[in-house]
Amino acid sequence: MHDRAPPFLQEIAANAMTLDTHDADPSEEIRLLEREGWLTACLPENHGGNGWGSEPSGTGPALTALRRLGRANLSLARLFEGHMNAVKLLWLYADADLQKSSFGAVREGSLLGVWGADLPTAPLTFECAEDHLRLGGVKQFASGLQSVDLAIVTATTDAGLQLLLAPTAEDDRSDPTRWRMAGMRASRSGHYDFSDLEIPRANLVGEPGDYLREPHFEGGIWRYCAAHLGGAEALFDAMRDMLVKKERADDPHQQRRIVECACAVETARLWLIRAASKVEAPGASPNAATHSLLAREITEQCCRLVIDRTRQALGMAAHVEGSKVEMICRDLSLFLCQAAPDAKRARAAEALVASGARLEDL
Repeated sequence: MHDRAPPFLQEIAANAMTLDTHDADPSEEIRLLEREGWLTACLPENHGGNGWGSEPSGTGPALTALRRLGRANLSLARLFEGHMNAVKLLWLYADADLQKSSFGAVREGSLLGVWGADLPTAPLTFECAEDHLRLGGVKQFASGLQSVDLAIVTATTDAGLQLLLAPTAEDDRSDPTRWRMAGMRASRSGHYDFSDLEIPRANLVGEPGDYLREPHFEGGIWRYCAAHLGGAEALFDAMRDMLVKKERADDPHQQRRIVECACAVETARLWLIRAASKVEAPGASPNAATHSLLAREITEQCCRLVIDRTRQALGMAAHVEGSKVEMICRDLSLFLCQAAPDAKRARAAEALVASGARLEDL
């Protein structure tokens, strides 16, 4: 008997295929998350939230929420993870006034995001005036266009990468036509043009270099890996249910695939529980990020195994355009590309070599 999702997640899952278009509008799904308290739940407890992803006590519930939303709709899980990440960054690095105003916006229903990828020909820049900043440049692969109200964006400076909190609700600055990927269509991704946008100087978040501090930079990837895992769990459930329906679940070859997939999703779950608890523990050392880097490696391997075994088990039925299985395979395959997996593998290896220790000792 698998975990039964609450009604609002069942509603999101039921509408996932309808949203699987390049002109998708996920605003109703986002409002569902707001009405169910999920956006506010990411806030620290003293700001009216439950600490999901922002405080140690909220780590387990955050991981569960990301998995469950990943099972329902991976594109929505991507947007929610960005919101959770933005709250975490503000809690770590923003001053009290900016926390108060931005967290107040969340309580009023705002969705936050983190947009880090620059358009190579127009990287994000800013000029300082006495009381404001003038921005320039374009962010690409920006998810949640016309749904994200405030985004933490990165700008390269001589002193290091600087975080800024910028309003992102101007539709005429959004260009979702630039996103023509086969998967994650409902993430409403594309370009956002910040040219000549003025924001208060107080919207600087932390100091240059804060964004890359560990264990919360690479360490924080446990969050989107939890969404990946949710997608793999949904795929495994769909594969098993289809085999049962077709009375093929007792075939020895299918039994092997069922067991392999069950082992894979449980392996990834256990790795992510440990990684999240290590990274989010009070006073965690920078080396704790290695747990997330290796958990990401394991999660990708497990997800790709589930995709492969599902396609083997179902044959042509796994490739029917517009079917649930075909959509999840597309979405998950693309989501697993986030972000620079080869570089993350190299960082994990470098950390293990430099420490001279086994993972259990980090």
